[in-house]
Amino acid sequence: MTSTLLAHVRVGLGGPPRDVLVRDGRVTAIGAVGGVPPEPDTEVIAFADATLVPGFVDGHVHIEQWVRNLRAVDLGAARSPREAAVMMRDGMRAAHRTGIVWGQGIVPALWEEAPHKRVLDELVGDAAVAVSTIDLHTTWLSSAALDLVGLRGHPTGVLRETASIETKARLAAMVPPEELDAWVGESVAALPALGVTGLTDLAYADNVEAWRRRSRPGAVPVRVLAGVWTPWLDGAIAAGFRTGQVVAGTHGRVRVGPYKIVSDGSLNTRTAWCVDPYPHPAGAGDACGLSLVPLDELVELMGRAWAAGLEPAVHAIGDRANSAVLDAFERVGCPGRIEHAQLVSERDMPRFARLGVVASVQPQHAVTDRDVADLHWPGRTDRAYAFRSLHAAGARLELGSDAPVSPLDPRLAIADAVFRTDDDRPAWHPEQSVPLEVAFAAAGAGRGPVSVGDVADLVVIGGDPRAFDRAALRTMPVLTTMVGGTLTHRSV
Repeated sequence: MTSTLLAHVRVGLGGPPRDVLVRDGRVTAIGAVGGVPPEPDTEVIAFADATLVPGFVDGHVHIEQWVRNLRAVDLGAARSPREAAVMMRDGMRAAHRTGIVWGQGIVPALWEEAPHKRVLDELVGDAAVAVSTIDLHTTWLSSAALDLVGLRGHPTGVLRETASIETKARLAAMVPPEELDAWVGESVAALPALGVTGLTDLAYADNVEAWRRRSRPGAVPVRVLAGVWTPWLDGAIAAGFRTGQVVAGTHGRVRVGPYKIVSDGSLNTRTAWCVDPYPHPAGAGDACGLSLVPLDELVELMGRAWAAGLEPAVHAIGDRANSAVLDAFERVGCPGRIEHAQLVSERDMPRFARLGVVASVQPQHAVTDRDVADLHWPGRTDRAYAFRSLHAAGARLELGSDAPVSPLDPRLAIADAVFRTDDDRPAWHPEQSVPLEVAFAAAGAGRGPVSVGDVADLVVIGGDPRAFDRAALRTMPVLTTMVGGTLTHRSV
């Protein structure tokens, strides 16, 4: 294998200029500029003003939903069901769409009127339309779409939580695998230009088999941890899969990921399981949200997965859910991850570090959800998206996007973790901002500054991020990206 010399780069934020040699997939030398002589087969990439950091890893992505939403009608600006339905109709006409037509990004938590199938039917007629809320926890269907899944008699056409997830999966399965794989290939190919070297795919699908299939033409350009959901758990255990195990036939780029469980709902759907009731509950009988998996069942599932070598990654958004999931980790006695950790009680924050549970968080949610949080979590937002408090309590933070809920761009996650706003408004709870160094480490899956011996999953940023304002941080130029010493992006 040829080697690469990254010449004249800062190693870490604010580090002095160095030359960095990469060979056989690892960093083999770091020395003064001009002090690391290249070998005969070395490719030299010289920089004038650049910073070398560990490659960015998106810790929470729903790949299949992400690529589908990239091709959906964007309804994020809608302020009512009718406005969303009009935008859906116009978007379909503009693109001449047929078959199942997807819409995405509605925020009914801020609407005065609830969505209903009759509103869609009035505007889109016999078209099969499926609209997702911004948080993916609710799906709003036209009557024609309900027909496709045998739910014509559903009273509202609005499905939440498990029913929503399973119904969307049934509709999505109508897309031929080769077409879906083409979408995935096209979209993932663009990620190295954003500095992405890895991701955890938590799509509701047989992810291990899907990524094995997608790897047949050649290695995918990023490392993938392929998550396992409960419908595929027995098969994964029978196959002997263990978290971190390389998936055969994937050129070493795909590994078995964590075991995913959804323990509660979401803030936008008002089903996140909380200690205090919502001022405006989404439905009767769930004033404090929903516990989707009782504690004893959660312990049983996590314990069975852990005994087989699969590390749990448990979705928990409300404070009551986070407390229960931490209880489950304590009872099972295993490490793992809590996905989102959006509202956490102060007494539970130190438990993350004590139990070895990673806080897998999405800073973009803190800025897009701020209005919904102020409305539905009044008096509690000082501990919502509390990244600084979690870090101070010793929790290991890892950043992600939850794409398609937020754009799959780690630069945005870093900027939102640091600045806590993505528009002209002041920072939302600025006391929960994290230092730039903490945000970069969390964006690199917890890795510290690049050192000799590291696997060469690396990104070179143009300039010095310490000097960037919010806008510059969100658009940091990515000059070079490497995965295992192989160049996956180069713009110099």
